[in-house]
Amino acid sequence: MKRWGNMARVFTRLGKDIEMAVKSGGPDPDLNPRLRLLIHNARSENMPKENVERAIKRAISKDSTDYKEVVYEGYGPHGIAVVVETATDNPTRTVGNVRSYFTHNGGSLGTMGMLDFMFERKCSFRVAMKEGVEIEDLELEMIDYGVEEVFVDEGEIHIYAEFTNFGPIQKYLEENHFEIKNFAFERIPNDTKSLTPEEQADVDKLLERMDDDEDVINVFHNMR
Repeated sequence: MKRWGNMARVFTRLGKDIEMAVKSGGPDPDLNPRLRLLIHNARSENMPKENVERAIKRAISKDSTDYKEVVYEGYGPHGIAVVVETATDNPTRTVGNVRSYFTHNGGSLGTMGMLDFMFERKCSFRVAMKEGVEIEDLELEMIDYGVEEVFVDEGEIHIYAEFTNFGPIQKYLEENHFEIKNFAFERIPNDTKSLTPEEQADVDKLLERMDDDEDVINVFHNMR
């Protein structure tokens, strides 16, 4: 049941992302690079094709929900910095929920931008390994596209760069026939904080509450 619950949350969040991408760039994946990437993500999460098509149809219908992307920042228990990315049709509801998660779990909601100095915004690509590719050569070639790190993990190529460079990197990968498995915007902490197992459990309670909220898309923190 927990696995099915997690899958439902992933599908809901992907659906929201797809709807927002369609509204900003149109329903044609060939003309909308962001939508193309999200469809790759949906495939990698085994999201049924009909779910993707429904999300696209919802976005172009007259009665579609108008989601807004809102970021909340605060400190969890034991001084852990937490950034919460949401997509919501009711910011009043969402900020109330997020504030309650912080306060009921030993933390406090702060102001937008207060944690910018603690996290670097990156884009990441997970790409299928391609025959004949040398990782060192690929990394050298992609430096011109703003790529900062390329490595192989579990048979797949992982690529990290500044979040503003995702467009040129996507274009390079597609033009060179790499199979993109997954794409994400991430916030990487500049420094992490070690906690005891008991303290980690306190933070995990907060993160679990955040993760259960359908308005929450991503949660980033600096707990080691």
